[in-house]
Amino acid sequence: MDFLLTSILDGLLLGFVYGLAAMGLTLIWGVMNVINLSHGPIISLGMFGVYLLFSGLGINPYVALIFVAIFGLLLGIVIYFVAVNRVINAPHLSTLLATFSVAMIITGLGTAVFSASPRNVDYSLGSFTLGSATIPINRIVAAALSMLITAGLYIYLRRTRSGRYIRAVANNRNAAELMGVPSVRILALSFGIGTMLATVAGGLIATLFPFTILAGGTYELKSFVIGVLGGLGNPVGALLGGLILGVLEGIIPTFMPATWVPVIEFILFVLILMVRPQGLFGAKKS
Repeated sequence: MDFLLTSILDGLLLGFVYGLAAMGLTLIWGVMNVINLSHGPIISLGMFGVYLLFSGLGINPYVALIFVAIFGLLLGIVIYFVAVNRVINAPHLSTLLATFSVAMIITGLGTAVFSASPRNVDYSLGSFTLGSATIPINRIVAAALSMLITAGLYIYLRRTRSGRYIRAVANNRNAAELMGVPSVRILALSFGIGTMLATVAGGLIATLFPFTILAGGTYELKSFVIGVLGGLGNPVGALLGGLILGVLEGIIPTFMPATWVPVIEFILFVLILMVRPQGLFGAKKS
């Protein structure tokens, strides 16, 4: 029971970070109906951004997240204008191929520069004991930052002019354009925000686990599972879906080998698509 309690708490804390990563993927889908296949490599860039700033310049990893977030926002805007803007109204296969090409470019360049050797952000805040459960404080901080960023995104989308523009474009792009909303700039901003969330999530994951330039692919797959679980296009659903997946990853190894975790996750993925394709919390809400 003690091990189970620790596993559930660990899973919950990790679930917030998973939810943050998935939020970037689902936000882009919700606003522009684009499945971003460069999501995984972008998460890896966030990991290496924090690693390089910490190991090379001695910047605190959590302070480094600010620079990683700015980089992710600008990178997303550039990717949108270079790879996505011209095919945004084309069939979905065109945007899939465009973002897949970006993924291959990032992965190829990253492998050439960093190789596939594992890296680690050697930074620990100690541990916290709650009853019989011992929890690394790094996980608590990562979960708290994920919640703060989620709350900030919610307030931004609800209370700011550009946030309301994003919601308007997501609901009806043509009607938003008729009302004077600069849809191209808003789509670029949305892609930038989605990319920023992915890089920040990657940076937080780097404070928890070792990683390689290829590690983002694992979290991209988890983001797809979470997105379907919570409802594609629903950022709040992505956070809740992340919590569910995190708890499952905590509980499953207590009853069966850890190698079964991805199997169970994708069985859940298929079941949700078959039974409730709009997700547990409804799709495309902003």
